[in-house]
Amino acid sequence: MATIQDIRRGRRSKAGSAAGADRGRDAFRVLKEQARGNCVDALTIMRMGPVIPVIVISDLAQAVPLAKALVAGGVRVLEVTLRTTVGLDAIKAIAREVPDAIVGVGTVTAPEEFAQARAAGATFAVSPGLTAALAEAARQSAIPCLPGVMTPSDVIAARAAGFRQLKLFPAQQAGGLGMLRALHGPFPEIVFCPTGVVTEETAPEFLSLPNVACVGGSWLTPKSAVDAGDWAEITRLAARAAALRRSATR
Repeated sequence: MATIQDIRRGRRSKAGSAAGADRGRDAFRVLKEQARGNCVDALTIMRMGPVIPVIVISDLAQAVPLAKALVAGGVRVLEVTLRTTVGLDAIKAIAREVPDAIVGVGTVTAPEEFAQARAAGATFAVSPGLTAALAEAARQSAIPCLPGVMTPSDVIAARAAGFRQLKLFPAQQAGGLGMLRALHGPFPEIVFCPTGVVTEETAPEFLSLPNVACVGGSWLTPKSAVDAGDWAEITRLAARAAALRRSATR
């Protein structure tokens, strides 16, 4: 089974050489196939990059070029939200036309959306919260899921439902860095992806925490750049995000 270490080893081996790059791509493709077959867990997906872009697609024609621009910058794990009517179609298009992307579904708020997203090609799911019905639908779909939590009670409930990787949302309103530090004491086994008003400037502070594997951010896809079709700007922002460092413990 391919691992994140295989991908990183491929990147480092013969740095700058085609052979090293090819090994990294091959390891990634194996890992992607494992994700499609639900052979990887949420933590593996979280470890694939320091930032998961939170993507809102309003114009379906923008989905594929946007995904390609992010991948070109080194950001391969993409969360396409269901905040618009074209969300599922955007997931389907990216899954079909951008082979170097691992596309997931975000803003899952209804149980039936897990099956719909999986049918569209999503390989992971993110929700802003968790109910018993959502937890059961996630288990039935077998898609790795990051449910949203905001309080210690939410964390206890999510852990009881079998989840160890969680989305702190909305991160800023939930207490941000202070809340994550406080949660680490009673819940050392829980790993978070804080999302919600996380920026390029604040992301390094979150990523330095031992219980943070990645962050979610919308700053990689500013509306002005997407509407203008400025894919070079998206690639530039993605490259900066991909270069962020995480805590060595995660």
